[in-house]
Amino acid sequence: MPERSPFSCVLWDVDGTLVDASEGILRRLTTTLNHFGRTPPTRGELSRWIGPPMFESFQVNVGMTAEQAVEAVAFYRGLNKSEGYTVSAQLYPGVGDLVHELHAAGVPQSTASSKPEVQVVALMDHFGLAPALEATVGASLDERTLSSKADIVREALRRLEAAGADTSRPVLIGDRHHDVEGGQDAGVPVIFVRWGFSWPHEAEGAQAAVGDVDQLRALLLVDDDSSEHVSAGA
Repeated sequence: MPERSPFSCVLWDVDGTLVDASEGILRRLTTTLNHFGRTPPTRGELSRWIGPPMFESFQVNVGMTAEQAVEAVAFYRGLNKSEGYTVSAQLYPGVGDLVHELHAAGVPQSTASSKPEVQVVALMDHFGLAPALEATVGASLDERTLSSKADIVREALRRLEAAGADTSRPVLIGDRHHDVEGGQDAGVPVIFVRWGFSWPHEAEGAQAAVGDVDQLRALLLVDDDSSEHVSAGA
């Protein structure tokens, strides 16, 4: 039976939503923070680092100045580039299939990630998701020129609209409170996924919260003759 979406377009956060890159992130953070004489996080503390821009996290989590954070980001990104952007990364089970199902149903999609865009492009190509996306949007390489979640969401909508997509009823899929807050700032409702690196309270303010891909699919795709509808203003 044909399927449709109650949303006119779907925006995807990447880290913790589409991709689990935690192994590589922890390894690079450990090397970087040791280099700068700071204490690396444990795996249990990794949720403090995944989600916000690294430029912000180096200041908030280990007390670096803005100038020190610029150096740390450059060092960290150098490690990432040298080992390859896709090393140790993997898709969360089932989420790649859902991206392709949405594409088959004619739903325009874009990433809206706080990762540098060059890394997002590499990941989407690596996992074969690029053909299902109308736009691939991430932060600027310095994570300062384009870094806030709200601005990244707005840029994703701008590029989708430029590609001819209907952006009148968008939705953002994310796993951190930064996604919820950024979506609210940009006027985009958020569906919160719990398989990433969040604490339970981070879902507050989201339109809905789901625990697995099947629950997410039920919100994003409905039978074409179904009367079910998820209001973007809920």
